[in-house]
Amino acid sequence: MRALVVTNMHPTPARPALGRFVRDQVEALRQLDGVEVELFAFPPGLRSYPRAARALRRRYAAERFDVIHAHFGLTAWPALALRGAPHVVTFHGTDLAHPRSGRLSRGAMHLVDLAATVSASLARERIDGAGTRRRVAVLPCGVDLERFRPLPRVEARRRLGLDPNAPCLLFPADPARAEKRFDRAREVAGDVPLLTLGDVHPDEVPHWVNAANAVLVPSEREGFGLAVLEALACDVPVLATPVGIAPLALDGVAGTHCGPFDADAWRAALAPQLASADPRVAGRARAELFSAQRMAARVLAAWRAIAAESSGTDRPRWYPRRRVAVRAGQTAPPDR
Repeated sequence: MRALVVTNMHPTPARPALGRFVRDQVEALRQLDGVEVELFAFPPGLRSYPRAARALRRRYAAERFDVIHAHFGLTAWPALALRGAPHVVTFHGTDLAHPRSGRLSRGAMHLVDLAATVSASLARERIDGAGTRRRVAVLPCGVDLERFRPLPRVEARRRLGLDPNAPCLLFPADPARAEKRFDRAREVAGDVPLLTLGDVHPDEVPHWVNAANAVLVPSEREGFGLAVLEALACDVPVLATPVGIAPLALDGVAGTHCGPFDADAWRAALAPQLASADPRVAGRARAELFSAQRMAARVLAAWRAIAAESSGTDRPRWYPRRRVAVRAGQTAPPDR
C-alpha cells in the first residue's frame, strides 16, 4: 500500500503544535508492515491552496499511489489536483463548523471517494445524512502513548517550577480558542491555580498533564477531543462536557466526570481530586483503545477497502459513489 497524505496541519519549527496529531498518525502508519506513506504538508492560509495544487502536480504527476488522503476539509481541493488514485478526506471539526469554509469543505465531500470524520458525533452533527444517505468513515488520529504516560507528579511539578504540595488544575488548550470555554474552566477552578497550554511545546505537554490534580475540558464542541485521552493515558483525572469522544472515553472510569457544564456539579466532582495529594484514575487501559497505532490500523483498513473498490474501474474520480454507511477497520469502538 502506497499512500500520499496531504495536509495543511503539520508541525513546523515556528508552530510545533500545529497538527501534531496528524504527524503522529503518519508516523504510526509508516510503522505498519507493507505501508509506504509520502507526506505533502503546506502552510495554512487561503493563498496556499492553489500553490499546493500546483506543487502537487509538479512533484507527483509521474508517481503512482494506491490512495491520496487529505487531512482537513479545504485540503481536499488541492489534493484533487492529482488523479489516478482514490481520494479520502478526514474532517477534523473546525473545517466543518466554520461559517464560511464549512461550505467549501462540505463541497469537496461530493468529489472524493471516501469522506471521514474523527468521530461519529461530528459526522452526525455536521454532515447531512451521514451513515444513511451518505457514507462516512470514522478515522480518528489517536493518542501517542509513548509521550503520554504516567509520570511522578512531584517530578513534573519540579520540572515546571510549580509548588510540589499545592493543588493545581490544567486547561489543556489555548484560552484564546473560544469554543474551548476557558471561562468555564476558570469559574470551576476558583482560587485553585489554573494552568493553560497556549505556548507550551508539545513535548512538554505530558509534564503539564501529570502535574495537575485534574484536567478540565469544558468545551462547547470537539471534533474528537484528544485532550481527554491524553489525560487518561497519564492516569490523570479529567472532567469534560459530553462532546466528541468524551462520553465513550470516560464511561465507567471512576474518578472522572462527563456531563453538561454546571459549575456546582463540576466543583463537587472535582473536590476529591483537589483534596488528594496525588489523585490518579485507572484511565490508561481506556486510552489504549484509541492509541495512534490502533487508529493507524483503522485508517489502513479504510485505505485497503477503498482501493479495492476503486480497482479495475475507469470511472472518473468525480463519479458519485453509492451512499451507504461504512464501518472501516473495527479496531476500536467509534463513539456513539
